[in-house]
Amino acid sequence: MGRGAEICLLWAGPDTRFESEAPCMKEIFLGISALTPPTRSDDVVETLLEFPDNRLLIELCGEFDRNLAQIEHQMGVHVLRRGNRLAVIGDRGAREQAAAVIRGLYARLESGRAIVAGDIDAAIRLGRLPSATETLRGAAPEGEQIELFSGSPMGLRTRKKPIEARTEAQKAYVANLFQNELGFGIGPAGTGKTYLAVAVGVTMFISGAVEKIVLSRPAVEAGERLGFLPGDMKEKVDPYMQPLYDALNDFLPAKQVEKLIAEKRIEIAPLAFMRGRTLSNAFIVLDEAQNATSMQMKMFLTRLGEGSRMVVTGDRTQVDLPRGTASGLAEAERILKGVKGVSFNYFTSKDVVRHPLVGRIIEAYEADEAQGS
Repeated sequence: MGRGAEICLLWAGPDTRFESEAPCMKEIFLGISALTPPTRSDDVVETLLEFPDNRLLIELCGEFDRNLAQIEHQMGVHVLRRGNRLAVIGDRGAREQAAAVIRGLYARLESGRAIVAGDIDAAIRLGRLPSATETLRGAAPEGEQIELFSGSPMGLRTRKKPIEARTEAQKAYVANLFQNELGFGIGPAGTGKTYLAVAVGVTMFISGAVEKIVLSRPAVEAGERLGFLPGDMKEKVDPYMQPLYDALNDFLPAKQVEKLIAEKRIEIAPLAFMRGRTLSNAFIVLDEAQNATSMQMKMFLTRLGEGSRMVVTGDRTQVDLPRGTASGLAEAERILKGVKGVSFNYFTSKDVVRHPLVGRIIEAYEADEAQGS
């Protein structure tokens, strides 16, 4: 049988089971296993998936079947392992979604890529079948969504590891960064705005599309006064720039990062240092843009030179500017909407790819703010 082949069974009673020869029969009804919890509706059925490579199946299941447990928990199904087969049990919609996700993960393993918890979460997010409403709105069909995850047209290759968009919003964001000279990524913390922007920059740098990477952010303290910091200028501003260094070190070997910084092919500098410059043939990222003033934002956006790409990321809910000072990000969003060559992508708590608790924390704060307004 081919990869992920389905075996369809028909349950007639406790002592009799018939295997259907009709190719269209794909479901069994009622009791399946003594280990299966009581069913919730008459629509609960089972789909059996068969996998030819037991080694890959072990990787798919994970240590102590933890990968299957994650799929069960997030998708509301039960997954039972029977030799080289997996039985997916649940309501029709959930079962089909889970089966599609499992096939996509197995295809990932066949292509030589490993699976971690984040990859499973990404497969679940990208592999869900569209609802009837989403289909009417033009959402992609199931096969296309799984292909987008498995085939990875939104995948980014860096020196250390490949990077993949993990949500629909991230896919659209990455696509826009390649298609537009100026892109904005706006949303809460943990949604991958800056991480993906730096990954796109590294990808374009490696491919030769740009000659340098310039990463910047406002040197604004997050609600506390640190006083005068010791050391030279670099040592004073490095603590503010550390998140950008962290992202670079995820994509490039540390020695190569040091070499490229020494050669000025990678620059990490505070926003204030951008005045008076023209940045040509460069990939430029402004992080924490909500802490740029209106004047600073206009100054930064007009640094764009020939052959360059620019990305601006920020979270409108985490402004650390002095009270009464308008955020340049909000102003730029208002002024530049509809300008050709400029894209805006928005993220929500559903796009958080850090710890799942981060998404719930953001939702709780949003709910509290909504009640107070």
